Amino acid sequence: MKAAVSSPDSPSRTATTPPGVDASRWPGVATVPHSSLLRTEVASRVVRRALGRLPLRVALGGAPLTGDQGPVVRVRDPRAFFRRIGVDGLIGFGESYMAGEWDTDDLVGVLTVLASHVSSLVPRPLQQLRGLWAHRQPAAERNSPQGARTNVQRHYDLSNALFALFLDETMTYSAGVFRSFPAPWSALAEAQRRKIDRLLDAARVGEGTRLLEIGTGWGELALRAAARGAHVTTVTLSREQRAHAVARIAEAGHAGRVSVELCDYRQVRGEFDAIVSVEMVEAVGEEYWPVYFDTLSGLLTPGGRIALQAITMPHDRMLATRGTYTWIHKYIFPGGIIPSVEALGDAAAPAGLRTVSDEAFGPHYAETLRLWRERFAERHEDVQLLGFDATFTRMWEFYLAYSEAGFRARYLDVHHLVMAKAGAR
Repeated sequence: MKAAVSSPDSPSRTATTPPGVDASRWPGVATVPHSSLLRTEVASRVVRRALGRLPLRVALGGAPLTGDQGPVVRVRDPRAFFRRIGVDGLIGFGESYMAGEWDTDDLVGVLTVLASHVSSLVPRPLQQLRGLWAHRQPAAERNSPQGARTNVQRHYDLSNALFALFLDETMTYSAGVFRSFPAPWSALAEAQRRKIDRLLDAARVGEGTRLLEIGTGWGELALRAAARGAHVTTVTLSREQRAHAVARIAEAGHAGRVSVELCDYRQVRGEFDAIVSVEMVEAVGEEYWPVYFDTLSGLLTPGGRIALQAITMPHDRMLATRGTYTWIHKYIFPGGIIPSVEALGDAAAPAGLRTVSDEAFGPHYAETLRLWRERFAERHEDVQLLGFDATFTRMWEFYLAYSEAGFRARYLDVHHLVMAKAGAR
């Protein structure tokens, strides 16, 4: 089973392979990058200094724990750990976890501490030299029509069975809206349906509404819209998701109301009374935000509404990191960028769109991710039976914990944004 592996690595890597890592699948994990003694020493000092100032307890190699509070980080191979970070920054930090070179009993806790202090981890003089050490996003991962298709398929076409292992019965892969925290697993499906209904209500979807959904997922939103009497066109670039959604829609008896199209949002034609898109704008790419909002505006009838669910980050952090190639890009979501609310508003305005309501609910995403992460951890053996190896499993648990930590630290947020054409009520 092919995992979402990245672009080719630099050739200047050592031949040392961590035990159990398949070099053909995981070239960036299987070899520790070559680094000069000076660069490794600088990385070691910066990382030691950062860890020493954080509420973490750290053990390097066989040394005793340092620090007196916070989650424990055990670095089994300090030499490889510092070399990876010195060459590849936070990409190297994630790859070192995938390689088993460091570990913790509280991954979310460790990553939440790091996310809470992200702006101060690197000394300010080195931050000003970011362009010299931070990787840039590969041109091949631009979200052109062909690039977007490839980027989406690298994640969403991994396996429907994989996602079914940790998603609830609705197969909804976005934040739910809960009644209270902490929520049991049994509350997740209801939380997802509540979220969907809020979006459909915000877009005023009802009997006879011509609805466009950009990003089908596995079909739950289209099903709930059809049950209201809407006529739904939903588009996706994932063949796996489309096949699953078509089968669900037919089984529910809504095939006559829902058309599931395998196409890019830029290829959609027609007029729609409402447009809904859930956590898809993050995959558009900053370069294409104007095209995205121009397209939505052109498809929306006068008086219609657009309801977006969007993951966001603070505007200053978005500006500081907008061109950086991260671990998430390399292994999980190629070509993506998390926008700020301000950036989305600025991109939508030239298309004649204005925001008429904005509701943030970031803590609900942290809770959603906790439930997914715990479910995934319970099913490691089932993941490997699907053909995914232990390195993939560590990658995926790092991804879920990394995302949860972002919301717990309030570095990330999620919003329901409702937009309308200027002058519309």
